[in-house]
Amino acid sequence: MDQIIAFLRDFSPYTVIIRLVLAFLVGGIIGAERGKQGRAAGMRTHILVSIGAALTTMIGIYTAEILSFDSDPMRIAAQVISGIGFIGVGTILIKGGTQVTGLTTAAGLWAVGAIGLAIGVGFYEGALTAFVLFILTVSILQKIENHLYSKPSHDFLYIEINSDCAVSELLSLLHTTYQASELNVTPPRSGKNGNVGIEGIVPIEKLKLSMDEVVTALKSLECVVFILE
Repeated sequence: MDQIIAFLRDFSPYTVIIRLVLAFLVGGIIGAERGKQGRAAGMRTHILVSIGAALTTMIGIYTAEILSFDSDPMRIAAQVISGIGFIGVGTILIKGGTQVTGLTTAAGLWAVGAIGLAIGVGFYEGALTAFVLFILTVSILQKIENHLYSKPSHDFLYIEINSDCAVSELLSLLHTTYQASELNVTPPRSGKNGNVGIEGIVPIEKLKLSMDEVVTALKSLECVVFILE
C-alpha cells in the first residue's frame, strides 16, 4: 500500500495521466448533479474547471522539478482560485429584483477548482474527502435546508420551454391561472438554440397552493424543458 501511495504522489507521466483522469471524473460527477438541477454551470463546465485547475498545478510542479526553474511551484496555481471568480460572477443572477440565485453554483465552481488543485498536487485524500462532502452538501443538505427555512409567500419561477410552445399562451396561463407578476421572456439559461426562458413571481400564499403543486402542474406541459425555483 505504501508503495502505491508513493507512486501516486510521485510526479511522472503515469501520475500526470492519473491525476487528469481523476479530475475529469470528479468534475464530471459534480457537474452532472448540478446539471440535473438545471443550473447554469453543468457537467462540461465543472469538468473543464477541474481539469484546468489540476493541470495548472502540475505546470508549476513541472517547471520546478523537471525544468529546474527557480520559482514557487504553486505561484501559477494560486491564480486559479481568484481566476475562477470571473466564471462564478457569470452564474449569479438577480431574480425578480429581490432575490439572488447562482451563489451555490459559483461557490461550487470555486470548490471544484480547489479540488482540482489538490488532485494536481497529489493531495488525493483531501481531494476525495472534499468531493464526498461536496456531493453531500448539494444533494442531501439541500433537502434539509428546505425543511428548516420557511418559504416566502411569493416565489420566483424560471421556466424554460422549447420552440414548440406558444410563448403568449404560457404567459397568459401564468397570469390568469397562477396570478404571476413581473413576467419576462429571457434567453434560455441552458443555452440551447430554440429554447425560451420565462420568469416571474407567483403568489403561492394567495393561491393557497404549494410551490410543488404549481411546479408539478407546469411540468406536465409538453413544451416545458425544466423549471427553477
